[in-house]
Amino acid sequence: MTERVSSLLFASASLGPAVLLLLGATLGGSWPVIGLLSITAGIAVLDRTGIELAAGAGQDSWLPVTVGTLHFALLGAGVWAVGAGTHLGIAQKLALALGIGLYLGQVSNACAHELIHRGNRRLRALGTAIYCSMLNGHHVSAHLLVHHVHAGTAKDPNSAPLGQGFWRFFGQVIVGEFVAGFQAEARRLQNRPIWHPYALYVAGGLVTVGAGYALGGLMGFALVLVFALHAHLQLMLSDYLQHYGLRRRIDADGRPEPMGPQHSWNAPRGFSAALMLNAPLHSDHHMNPARRFSNLRHDAAQMPTLPRSVPVMGALALVPPLWRKVMDPKVRTHMRHTPSNHGTFMPKPEPQTGSRPTLLSE
Repeated sequence: MTERVSSLLFASASLGPAVLLLLGATLGGSWPVIGLLSITAGIAVLDRTGIELAAGAGQDSWLPVTVGTLHFALLGAGVWAVGAGTHLGIAQKLALALGIGLYLGQVSNACAHELIHRGNRRLRALGTAIYCSMLNGHHVSAHLLVHHVHAGTAKDPNSAPLGQGFWRFFGQVIVGEFVAGFQAEARRLQNRPIWHPYALYVAGGLVTVGAGYALGGLMGFALVLVFALHAHLQLMLSDYLQHYGLRRRIDADGRPEPMGPQHSWNAPRGFSAALMLNAPLHSDHHMNPARRFSNLRHDAAQMPTLPRSVPVMGALALVPPLWRKVMDPKVRTHMRHTPSNHGTFMPKPEPQTGSRPTLLSE
């Protein structure tokens, strides 16, 4: 009984805010504010209960697909309601737009991330489509071909070194990730007669802005851009939080040590982790990229843990002096007491079907 209730709560953490925001887009009234509160104050209060949630058997198959489907419904409804709807006042539209932006950044991004790591071609296509709808399709290539290869080193634009503030990081990565992904694809496709995935990403983005204009005119077009920027900002915040200052040691031959449990920050807070389909359990994900979100584990003895949840730490990172005051001492202490993985035993990863980066062009 406990497991069944836990599984229901896990699913409701990611699906509940989407349903409430959809009610806000269609019915107006108090629903836009309720939807916004559900993904902000509501999650913060529930996190403080200390309840640990675990996804149930089979949930790892249907839940990402359901979240992905709701993503497109919510994006379309939000663009229409805020851009062209006459049933909402200014305050309602602002609450709805902020709530949807937070959902896209925290839940849709996490859902797409889960799906692009799947071995099933259709699920990868759905994940790619979600990223394209947020004008961030190139993240698929950059994440699989660059981040998972070079995370924790200077070769990964999405891994922030110690002392780098978020806004400086964001200014660099917004271009650096695009270029790094493009170059990685060019190397992968060299001398192979296969279309470049970036053509798909651009086409997906154009379809999205076109749909935004059709739903809400110029305001709808602008809203797509705003939602995309907000979602991208939150995705880069997650990358910043999860790898800040944790560098892999380089051996005498210039090779980085294997990616281990000590190279990613984790935030195993019950409801906020469930909201993001366990994406904050980041160490295990990097060690086992094909492991489904329901099976991700956190070992506090080996895996560094952020002081608070991802949403709270993300807000802190927006103020770099405060972030560095809290995190820099923790990074230094952690790195000083962490041995190198070179020549040491590491837990053997589980068999990973589709663990090699597999893209839609293959």
